[in-house]
Amino acid sequence: MPFLYHTLYNFRNLNNATIDLSHREVYFVGENGQGKSNLLESLYYVAYGISFRTHTDSQIIKEGQSNFSLNSVFQRSQDETKKISVIYDNGKKRIEKDGKKVHDRKEIINTIPCILFCHDDMKFATGEPEYRRFFIDQSLTLYDSLFIDDIRNYKKILKSRNLILKNHEYEMLDVYDDQLAKYGLVIEEKRKKAIFQFNQIFGKLFEEITGIENVEIFYEPSWKEKLIENAKILPDYDDIRNLLMEKRDSDKYSETTLSGPHRDRINFIKDRKLFIPTASTGQCRLISLLLRVAQSVYYARFTGFKPVLLMDDVLLELDPDKRAKLTSMLPEYDQLFCTFLPGEPYERYMHETTKVYKISGGEWYE
Repeated sequence: MPFLYHTLYNFRNLNNATIDLSHREVYFVGENGQGKSNLLESLYYVAYGISFRTHTDSQIIKEGQSNFSLNSVFQRSQDETKKISVIYDNGKKRIEKDGKKVHDRKEIINTIPCILFCHDDMKFATGEPEYRRFFIDQSLTLYDSLFIDDIRNYKKILKSRNLILKNHEYEMLDVYDDQLAKYGLVIEEKRKKAIFQFNQIFGKLFEEITGIENVEIFYEPSWKEKLIENAKILPDYDDIRNLLMEKRDSDKYSETTLSGPHRDRINFIKDRKLFIPTASTGQCRLISLLLRVAQSVYYARFTGFKPVLLMDDVLLELDPDKRAKLTSMLPEYDQLFCTFLPGEPYERYMHETTKVYKISGGEWYE
């Protein structure tokens, strides 16, 4: 069991306390605004060093206070127990792992394998392309810490290249093009491989729960693939350098970089046609949920570790039949944390060992 206990201090509207999480399944039940989602947010925070609800840490502090802290102890394996601490005070954040300061969040990202299901996941289906790129990139970083550096390096070069385009200072373009091609090609290669592997999981899940066949994820890289012996392959380094040179005048005119992984498109298709424009709201919601299920399976296959699932009121909008199907399709997990409203039939999903906490006014009761 990864999470054993969790201590909160001045976090959101939650009372300062230590909560026992040494159960395979934990349900948080309460009305809206009582602190259910805040508890999941605090667990996510120790796993990733950031919130899934805001990137401004000062917004997390309980009203009237100037600091907050979180401490979690979890069991990584039978013989390995870890402790993550987050302390935010006077506008500065400190993260510690086993008592030692963490200098980069990537040092903790692969420690607690949390997969979050939340309402904002709907953007993966219906939102702008950046949300689908984020989802695939997040899936890769769960087990490939080097990909974090790939993305950071690419964004750094892209920012510098766009700056010189905006300032009409073109002397360094050749240098930045070399680096953009180098890091961008790695990103496209890893995204293509990840999406291929996701399609082995996602389409079958969607068909099983909806009866709709041939729905898949389609990757359209900005640097177009080329056809060789009836197979589509990504361009090589020289191809990308030539493409950047061909587009240089357009980039200068637009004062920005018009091609690269930051403009990749990822779509859902059925029988080679875009699926989302004709899909119902319920089908789009299912896509977002099943992406997270697929992400959990994908993570487990690559690492051999079972994930911790955080589900924030995501079953509420599904009809009873689809709720039952979805819960039966969840991958094997180490722990499951769910939030429910009091009127929801959460008893149907419980097991004898499930721990239920009633949440009210920032406090929890058994």
